[in-house]
Amino acid sequence: MATKQTEPVTVISLQKLSLETPEPQPKESKTFTVEDAVETIGFGRFHIALFLIMGSTGVFWLAGSLLIIGLASVVIPTIGWRWLIRIASIPGIILILAFKFIPESARFNVSTGNTQAALATLEHIAKMNRSVMPEGRLVEPILEKRGRFADLLDAKYLRTTLQIWVIWLGISFAYYGVILASAELLERDLVCGSRSESEVVVTVGDTEGSQSPCHCHMFAPSDYQTMIISTIGEIALNPFNILGINFLGRRLSLSITMGCTALFFLLLNICTSSAGLIGFLFMLRALVAANFNTIYIYTAEVYPTTMRALGMGTSGSLCRIGAMVAPFISQVLMSASFLGALCLFSSVCIVCAISAFTLPIETKGRALQQIK
Repeated sequence: MATKQTEPVTVISLQKLSLETPEPQPKESKTFTVEDAVETIGFGRFHIALFLIMGSTGVFWLAGSLLIIGLASVVIPTIGWRWLIRIASIPGIILILAFKFIPESARFNVSTGNTQAALATLEHIAKMNRSVMPEGRLVEPILEKRGRFADLLDAKYLRTTLQIWVIWLGISFAYYGVILASAELLERDLVCGSRSESEVVVTVGDTEGSQSPCHCHMFAPSDYQTMIISTIGEIALNPFNILGINFLGRRLSLSITMGCTALFFLLLNICTSSAGLIGFLFMLRALVAANFNTIYIYTAEVYPTTMRALGMGTSGSLCRIGAMVAPFISQVLMSASFLGALCLFSSVCIVCAISAFTLPIETKGRALQQIK
């Protein structure tokens, strides 16, 4: 019986067969991240509104300070300080209402798994900017590791973190200290050639046992002028501060301004004229503002991306502690020992200057670190 011959199957024939009938490949869906969406949407009306609202908390803050001091010179002598507080609360209420128009961060929503809320935020921004969203599905970028508090105390950043905390606390202590000390100095009117401290003392209370010395008295128009001029000092040194941190570096620039702050605190004890006192307060306000600018920049630059927000947050907490301690020195200790309070402020600034000079990392010209 004849058998039917079959063609042998070779490697070449199998390759031809595979080329003729390719297997269907699953179509990959397009994806995009928050960063991709932000780049696609671009700059527009949303960012302008965000700049105006958020910028008002910083730059309009200075204008608000000047406005409040100006209002105080008119309102307090006429209708009283309670009306000044009511008027001063109006900008805060307006800001609270304005913040309601700012959506939650899309990056935060994605990091917490709330992708739909993040997508809604990005679509809202795209609509305001009259732009379009990228094609595909919103996904969260894969992060190998998130920042933890323990990372701040890691061997690589332990010394840097501790010194930064000391500097933040000291700068805040000096900043609010000079503001409160300014009012105390003007209340006591200790300018050389003016009325003596004993003339300023009055007694409060109806009974002999409740009588206690009080240095409070109404500010004169010249006192309000002094406060306004010294407040302007907070922006006076900004150009020099920018030049300093870019040419001298963050550490050296901060150590110089902190050392000068310590010096001007001691100069407040010198017998001087009214113009001299205004000059000292002006320079103090300018220097403490420069200190804040420099340490803020340094802290944001020294930590990698995974730890940056954590480093800024913990530093801000230490800053609040310094702000809480300052009134006890400027108001309480200064009443008991004027020179002692000034020496304490100056000593803290010297410690901060040394800490700034000995920081282990200089961030001038250093690229931002992405990972630890």
